[in-house]
Amino acid sequence: MMEQASFTLRGRNPDVLTCIANLSNDEVFTPPEFANRMLDTLAVAWAASHDGANLWADSTVTFLDPCTKSGVFLREITSRLTRGLADEIPNLDERVDHILTKQVFGIGITHLTSLLARRSVYCSKHADGPHSIAGSFTDDAGNIWFERIEHTWANGKCEFCGASQSTLDRGVGLETHAYAFIHTDDIKARIAELFGDNMQFDVIIGNPPYQLASDGGTRDVPIYQHFVEQAKKLEPRYLSMIIPSRWMASGLGLSEFRRTMLEDRHIRKLMDYERMDLVFPGVDFEGGICYFLWDRDHAGKCEVTTVTGEETIGPMMRDLSEYDIFVRDSRGLNILKKVRAAGESSIIELLSADKEFGWTSNFDGFHPEKKPTDVALYYGRAGKRLVGGIARKNIAKSPHLIDTWKVMVSAAYGERGARPAMVLGPSFIAESPSVCTQTYLFFYVATKKQAESLQSYLNTRFFRFLVSLRKITQHATRATYTWVPQQTWDRAWTDEALYKKYRLSTADIAHIESSIRPKPSGDE
Repeated sequence: MMEQASFTLRGRNPDVLTCIANLSNDEVFTPPEFANRMLDTLAVAWAASHDGANLWADSTVTFLDPCTKSGVFLREITSRLTRGLADEIPNLDERVDHILTKQVFGIGITHLTSLLARRSVYCSKHADGPHSIAGSFTDDAGNIWFERIEHTWANGKCEFCGASQSTLDRGVGLETHAYAFIHTDDIKARIAELFGDNMQFDVIIGNPPYQLASDGGTRDVPIYQHFVEQAKKLEPRYLSMIIPSRWMASGLGLSEFRRTMLEDRHIRKLMDYERMDLVFPGVDFEGGICYFLWDRDHAGKCEVTTVTGEETIGPMMRDLSEYDIFVRDSRGLNILKKVRAAGESSIIELLSADKEFGWTSNFDGFHPEKKPTDVALYYGRAGKRLVGGIARKNIAKSPHLIDTWKVMVSAAYGERGARPAMVLGPSFIAESPSVCTQTYLFFYVATKKQAESLQSYLNTRFFRFLVSLRKITQHATRATYTWVPQQTWDRAWTDEALYKKYRLSTADIAHIESSIRPKPSGDE
């Protein structure tokens, strides 16, 4: 075997990991600057819990990135340990070899990213090759493991990640995206299989894939929560991951994950970015992004910092389990408490369910032009509101709501973290009788006068502010309106009347009006 290359520290300008394109909006490469921000957070927590000790000067600490892509976390950890262990292991080559063979480990998410990670960390895609800076490996992968594995299909979906068989059961020539870390019932056994029976990681850190296309690509299945859950089962001292912030209030199949996260007293720090492009430039992903630091020995409140783009709010000590969702707007909590103290019924008692009449947004079993005997059917196409017609006899679900007056609003309205926000799209009054597809949710009352009063309420900043506390993505489900109280539907509601009713302070009002845009004149 050829003699292996010596390790040298040298400036990199530009850093190649700042120049590579992302795989997709769901599998994005972590910028080196942000990875180092997370490592700084980790080092501060370590020092606070270890009498000021330097994490990077400890030759026994082990690190795992269970979803490595570019290898940036492992590379930056290696760089920090190389500096920190200089006194303990003076010889540079011996020091680097110790770090790479005893302290730094990764699991690639695809064949391509495993090669990229090895190049980033070992300076060679072959850990035992002549250009590798690790001198003791005797195999190609080193401590950055990847092997193709398959999904476990049952009834058309993967038992582990929920992936669609029709989408990802596609032959040996393409990646399966069956990630090893989450495709097992026994993660400790999987780690023992990959890295040895006695392997225990002190730190687990990474940026997992966020979701997989399912059902032919018409809806996405989140998978990042599985990486968090598996990592906790390994019982590290610290766990830090970048995940979409949508888990805080919404997300398909995330109710149990949200509950366990909010009740987890080990979460020591939460950094929340309302816009994803603040962390990943050029990536468009509704709801923003966050990273958290989970500390095995911490049991208390969480230090929360929110970055809106214009300002940084916090850190503030928060009890994550205060409500059934996490309210990102820390300054809005005082307003929420004043409104809830009134003890009024929620407006969701007057709000339809998703697909109230049983029809998805792409339903086409109606007359495009309403006939005289038809019930009006409201639907959307290409962002436009349209009205067709359907025979009453063909409305099988919720017939008791046909003959109500309705205030309709789009179920989805995205702003990508804009501030101040509109929160909800335009609303409109639908006469009785009427129905709609899944494109719309609607509030229902008995008369046109009541509908006009309700719509005036919906258009206020006050109403939309309370919705915003629970709305984290473009979709506003029925539960999003939980904290909006009912009013009497006998007048035109204004913000001024609502501010007075709930005794909001000047500071409260200023916060609402800096957060929520007024409805444009003439807006429906």
